[in-house]
Amino acid sequence: MNAAPLVVRYFQPGDGPRLGVLRGETVHDISHCFPALVNVFRDSVGDVAGLIAAVSRAGDDATRRFPASDLDNAPAADVAHWLPPVDEQEVWAAGVTYLDSRRARQEEAADGGDVYARVYTAERPEIFFKASAKNTVGPLAAVGIREDSRWNVPEPELGLVVNPAMEMLGFTIGNDMSSRDIEGANPLYLPQAKVYTASCAVGPGILLAPSNEWLDTTIRLVISRAGAEVYSGSVSTSQIKRTIPELLDYLGRSNTYPGGAILLTGAGIVPPAEFTLQPDDVVEITIDGIGALKNHVIEV
Repeated sequence: MNAAPLVVRYFQPGDGPRLGVLRGETVHDISHCFPALVNVFRDSVGDVAGLIAAVSRAGDDATRRFPASDLDNAPAADVAHWLPPVDEQEVWAAGVTYLDSRRARQEEAADGGDVYARVYTAERPEIFFKASAKNTVGPLAAVGIREDSRWNVPEPELGLVVNPAMEMLGFTIGNDMSSRDIEGANPLYLPQAKVYTASCAVGPGILLAPSNEWLDTTIRLVISRAGAEVYSGSVSTSQIKRTIPELLDYLGRSNTYPGGAILLTGAGIVPPAEFTLQPDDVVEITIDGIGALKNHVIEV
């Protein structure tokens, strides 16, 4: 798994969005072979292993290489910065896939949350649309909390990355920002609790490692406020109740993804009921084997 390429997307002033392979602390630009991320997704159809080999070769042959730290800037038109590994892909999400998630949803629900208990054990998983590219941000960008919500939390999740043929390409990190009071008032408010400006962060890249088995790793969350840690937690991906083939089967039923898709697989780290995010908080999600996704919070 350590040899799997990590494909990143970044912005270079004068050039616009570009693709690279992150190796250690160095970015190897592969835009000469893959002008856009959607090319990686589409070129992999029917031959994922061949695509991964081509990406690795492009990284080997890259003449443009630079320190990854050059991209550690807040997004702006005049500086190089990270972009989310999304261009024409949709981001979807699965809910109530961890036992702690079921408990949290029941806790927040005004009616006791029987609907969440039932979906946890049901054959059909909960899957919902999360974000288009315009509502998805990358590392060091701002994630949003709704101005009409008073109970907001990040949801750190392992993301499944699939091509237009619903073949696994690999994994990424996602933050499914959530307004718990809005969803808790009525489950029908789920789209308002989940889908809004800067409601989704993805990154730092895509680990090209196709598998029908969960990446055996740990998800970690740290939330800081005014430079001090105010919450931290971790969970093993072995605690996800659903299987990858099961989730992708339902994601692909009666739907198509011409540019590919990312499916966030649920949150197993749930801050206590008295906790809510505030503007200027910093959220950092780390998944061993993929990297770290760090964002600050703004009200939108």
